Amino acid sequence: MIATTDADLIIVGGGLVGAALAAALADTPLSILLLEDQPAVFDPPADDWDARIYAISRASQRLLARIGAWQRLDPQRVQPVASMRIFGDDGRSQLAFSALEAGVDELAVIVENRELLRALWARLALASNVTVLAPAKPDRLAIDAHAARLTLVDGRELTARLVVGADGARSWVRGACAIAVAQHAYEQFGVVANFECAQPHRGTAHQWFFDDGVLAWLPLPGQRLSMVWSCDAARQRELLAMAPSALAETVAAAGGRRLGDLRQTGKTAAFPLQLNHVAHMVQARIALVGDAAHTVHPLAGQGVNLGFGDVAELAGILGAEAPQRCGDYLVLRRYERARREPVQLMQSVCDGLQKLFNNRNPLLKTLRNLGLGLTDQQAWLKHQLIRHAMDA
Repeated sequence: MIATTDADLIIVGGGLVGAALAAALADTPLSILLLEDQPAVFDPPADDWDARIYAISRASQRLLARIGAWQRLDPQRVQPVASMRIFGDDGRSQLAFSALEAGVDELAVIVENRELLRALWARLALASNVTVLAPAKPDRLAIDAHAARLTLVDGRELTARLVVGADGARSWVRGACAIAVAQHAYEQFGVVANFECAQPHRGTAHQWFFDDGVLAWLPLPGQRLSMVWSCDAARQRELLAMAPSALAETVAAAGGRRLGDLRQTGKTAAFPLQLNHVAHMVQARIALVGDAAHTVHPLAGQGVNLGFGDVAELAGILGAEAPQRCGDYLVLRRYERARREPVQLMQSVCDGLQKLFNNRNPLLKTLRNLGLGLTDQQAWLKHQLIRHAMDA
């Protein structure tokens, strides 16, 4: 057996999930290399807001607090969600959730990708057992019974007992290990942009289901909102081509002007929506986390929370084992078994909702709008849905 390695664990990908895993294992006996292909930059103008934002669940907040990242967030860039209103496409049906009615402080907390990443990396800077290599891009990966050998594009060679792929939906690690992935393209794009609104949002998130897409307004600190519009390719091209004033008018009108006039701040961006489901989340000396292991439709806002769930489970298992065993298949298999059911459940729910609501069948339209209204009348059911989403 090889006596020495460059690290016990190499994490490929320094985004939210990869950085959270490194932070979750900080100050443990494990030696960790975190590889990120882009230099980290965290000095945007104070009045600039990231168009990539996330609704962080209560379970994810607990994880982030436990690993020392949540406390490092700028409170001026964090927005609690006090309520949520969901509208059907018949002009009448709606479903409302309230933190007050559910007896909780908030339904979720909205945080920018960039701000959360800054907090995580600030925590990593204090971890004596974590070394960050950035920029560092992998080129080749070889696995044997004793170690994983990772060669970088610049020629450096690294060895470790375990390599974790936290490198996104197009995971290089997943491809290098020939892990099969079932992919279903929704033929939709998520168009994102930020706006200032004329009327206060009062911490309320809004979501509209249309037969050709889903529009979400998520509250940001101050009188600001972040838009995510899941739509087809034609609508995506139309939205991206609009001048800021035209886009603001279109988005305001689509939401029934619930917050008055809007004014766009920053740029518009878009990303393709796809369901990915891997055959295996682990192999000997390999584990996948976050979008490298699974993607979901963003209509429920649970993608990053699934990734943080991976982090909590894998870090708990690795932290309880001797470093020499961190790459053993039987150890990693426990992580895969624990995560299989919650991941499949969330993928099935989001996929089912997407198919139900993005559908022009008149019978389905009647049923889905009826379902929204009936659910809104069942307080106990709404409380169950809230609790499940908060603890995801």
